[in-house]
Parts: sequence; C-alpha cells; structure tokens
Amino acid sequence: MMLFTTNWLSTIFSTNKGNIREEFVIETVNRDSRVKAKNSLFIPIVGENFDGHDFVTQAHENGAVAVLWESSKELPKDLSNELIVYYVDDTTKALQELASHYRDEVNPIVVGVTGSNGKTSTKDIIASISKEKFKTHSTNGNYNNEIGMPLTILSMARDTEILVLEMGMSSFGEIELLSKIAKPDYAIITNIGESHIEFLGSREGIAKAKLEITSGLKENGRVIIDGDEELLSHVHQQDNVLSVGFGSENDYVISNIDLNRNETVFTGSDGNSYGIPLLGTHNAKNASFGIVLASLLGIETEQVQHALRNLTLSGMRFEMLYGKNGVSIINDAYNASPTSMRAAIQVVKQLNGYREKILVLGDIYELGSQSVSMHESVAEVIDQSISALYTIGEDSQAISSIVKSKYPKMRVKHFNDKEDVLEPLNQYLNQDSLILFKASRGMKLESLIVAIND
Repeated sequence: MMLFTTNWLSTIFSTNKGNIREEFVIETVNRDSRVKAKNSLFIPIVGENFDGHDFVTQAHENGAVAVLWESSKELPKDLSNELIVYYVDDTTKALQELASHYRDEVNPIVVGVTGSNGKTSTKDIIASISKEKFKTHSTNGNYNNEIGMPLTILSMARDTEILVLEMGMSSFGEIELLSKIAKPDYAIITNIGESHIEFLGSREGIAKAKLEITSGLKENGRVIIDGDEELLSHVHQQDNVLSVGFGSENDYVISNIDLNRNETVFTGSDGNSYGIPLLGTHNAKNASFGIVLASLLGIETEQVQHALRNLTLSGMRFEMLYGKNGVSIINDAYNASPTSMRAAIQVVKQLNGYREKILVLGDIYELGSQSVSMHESVAEVIDQSISALYTIGEDSQAISSIVKSKYPKMRVKHFNDKEDVLEPLNQYLNQDSLILFKASRGMKLESLIVAIND
C-alpha cells in the first residue's frame, strides 16, 4: 500500500541527503526499529530514557528507505548512502507536521472524539457505523496522544473516506495541538469526568481542555456534545452544536432504556429502536453520538442498527464474560474514573436475574489531593442491592469504610494485595452471581479474572 513517495516528502522537508535522485514509494511509517517494515519511513522519537536515533542502522536493515533526522545529531559514519535522510529540528514535531500534510493530501471527512470517559468506546461505535457506507480508518487501541494520533493518520490508506480519531490528554494545550493537526469536520465530546483532575485542577478545567477540540474545527464543522453535562451548557446555543442526552431539552433525546444480560435497548429521538451489545445507560449515550453523526453523514437507519448489533470493541471495556460454574463477570478493568466507576455500579444494580451482586473495586489514579473525596463519592451509589463489596489498594479503602458504616450487614472488606480477594470470591462462582471488576489500568485487575477462571 503506497502512502506517498520520497519526492513528496522532499516538498515538506527540503533539507536532505542520501539517494535523493531515486524516487521510492513509502508504504508505512514506523518508529520502532525492531519491526520489519519494507519501504518504510523511520521516525526516531526522542524520549526521557531513549533516543530512536541510536537505532537507525537497525531500522534500515529492517526495511527503512528514508528517515527523519534531528539536524543537531551526528549521523552514524557507517550509515548507508542508500538511505534518504530528511533533516528536521525535532522529530516529534516533524511527525506531527507530516501527519497534517498527509491528512490534507488524502482529505477524508475527519471525526475527532474526546471526553473523560467513553471516548474509546464511542470511537469504536462511530467507526463501526461509518464502515457500513464509507471506507473508514480509525484509531487503533488508544493511540490518541501527540505521537499516537499522528501515527494513526499516517497509517490510513489513500482511499480513506472517513477518519475517526480519538484525542486524549492530561494537560492544557494537548487537545488543541491534536485538533489543529487533524482539522476535524465533526468534533464529539462524550462527557466531562474527573480524569487527570490532578493536572487540570477542577472539572471546569477539564471541560475547558476538552473544548480545545474545536480549535482546529473546519469552517462549518459540527460539534456533538453530552447535553446532560452542566459544564457544557454554555455552548448549547451555538449554531454548530448538537446536544445528546436523556434530558428533554436536548436536540437528540434518549428514552425507553432497557437493560438485560447482554444488551442495552433504547429509543432515539427519531423514534427508532436501537440495541447495542454493551451494558449501561452510558453506552446508550455513546451509541447515540454515533447515531446523530450517522444522520449528518447520510447513513441509513437500518445500516446504523446493523452496525450496533454487530459491534466489537477494544477489550476490557465493560465486557460481559461467563466464568467458572457459569458466574457472570463484568470486565471493566481497562481504566477508571469516579464517574465511570459510579456508572458501572449503577448498571450492576439495574441488571436482573442475579441472587448475588459483587463489586471488586480498585484504586483510581491521578486524582491528586482530591483522591480520597473522589473515592468517597463512589460509595454514594452503593446500596443494599449489592451483596458484597471488596476494595483493593490504598485510597479505595475510603469506599469500603463509608459503605461498611452505612450498611453494617453487607459483606465489606478492604485488601492491600489484590490476590487476597480471590479466597472470598470463591463462594460466588456460580450462575446466580454477577461480579464487577473495575479500577485504574495500573491495578491490572484482569489478572484476578484469569485467576478465578483457572
């Protein structure tokens, strides 16, 4: 698959050397010298503890025909003259510049997705719907930062019609940068939670950072937002904004939500019924962002319904599994914020057909000085419909402390080591039990799911 040629690269990076007289086709852009990548452009990224420039010879041996090279660094003396070298001031910035040029070269319709929670699921939903009608390329996994997103752009085929990009951040200015590279035609803000509050100070700060997605918005571009979020209410009246939510004041209203063991069914503003193989009202909203976008792109209702019914998502995101002796397990171990943890617990409470409902909750990271109070907020949604609560780690003890004092008869226990929770979980390994696993990525609670199924 041809992305572009070395001659085209020369129009962007005019200072170069090597076998520049010959035109080569670039089939892939690569930053890992260990990967065999025929006819590739190697971009050596400089990090805190590594420098990709040190591995340019290996990259060439593995198929690179060209490289971006920081001009302040000396080229290896034994480097082949066959390799074309493009000199740049900073390889990360050059990667971003190249991605922006390639985005313009291909010129697809670009959809940018951000939000504190649900952005990866929403990205996957939108891509699934878009594929029903258009040649679609989307972010792989969570390649959503200042390096990952440009690499996503540079991996799309030249005939791509829709490009769906997830945009993540941890501080101010990061989404603005990504938006200006991507130049989205449509920007979606899934919600405002507490992720990265340690760096952004408040939920108001988080809302401001998420709205940076409009920085690079194309002229006449549209913005689709969580209309139930008060911190976004000040943009509701803007002509290019569409609000999605459960409140009747929204442009697109979600109603008649019904949860069963394997599916969430709901009615959209268009009066149509939609089913999605994900659990929770929050997933009905994530799906609705895709439904609204589909209407703007001219995708038929039947195509949307088909895409939602056959959806597959990145793993460990509210995934219903069936374990030993038929126990039902919700694997939501990929990440967590107080908002998403409360939402997951609400889903567990709403699901019928279980005699025992067990919560296994780990620490939520990056909450800074507000960590204890934010963990305490999770306890607000836990009631007597829950059979047992097990918390793991450090600050999550704030959840179990409140619940234990509120419901002294509930089985509640805190563990410092996650493996210690396995013994009490054994009593629930049967078809009448539902166990939720939820924590920040660093807790790696999925290891417990593997353990109880061995």
